[in-house]
Amino acid sequence: MPEVRRGARIGIDVGSVRIGVARCDPSGMLATPVATLKRTPREDQIAEITEIVTEAEAIEVVVGLPRSLSGAEGRAAKDVLAYASRLAHAVRPVPVRLVDERLTTVTAHQALTRSGRSGRTQRQVVDQVAAVLILQNALDTERGTGSPAGTLLETDRGGEEEIP
Repeated sequence: MPEVRRGARIGIDVGSVRIGVARCDPSGMLATPVATLKRTPREDQIAEITEIVTEAEAIEVVVGLPRSLSGAEGRAAKDVLAYASRLAHAVRPVPVRLVDERLTTVTAHQALTRSGRSGRTQRQVVDQVAAVLILQNALDTERGTGSPAGTLLETDRGGEEEIP
């Protein structure tokens, strides 16, 4: 069985209104919800995420990248890429990885409905659940392959990110 890196990771589900945050234990086994942050034009939540990353002594941040079922990147993906770039600057030197998050919000809504939550109460936690799903999938992928999931968002010397 491939070896998994030790260290907490932070999972992020970026939405247009809210941002879900999850984290895992230091052994990299289990993702759990942390918070739902209101997304504001001033992006005060980036400072909150940076604080969570620092407190957890995270070895990386995993951001869900929304793609269409065909794998194409639309407007939402471009927004997440821009947000992940700003986040990467804020949490440096902690690396940020982008992972495919197709259908995580749908899966999160289904799980909350099965647990008995009404549609109104789901809104407050669905982003956290989506962040948990994104991070848990990344952890499971790493455990299965021995390599971190997704694509590293690299910061060059000029401060811009490149996706290889």
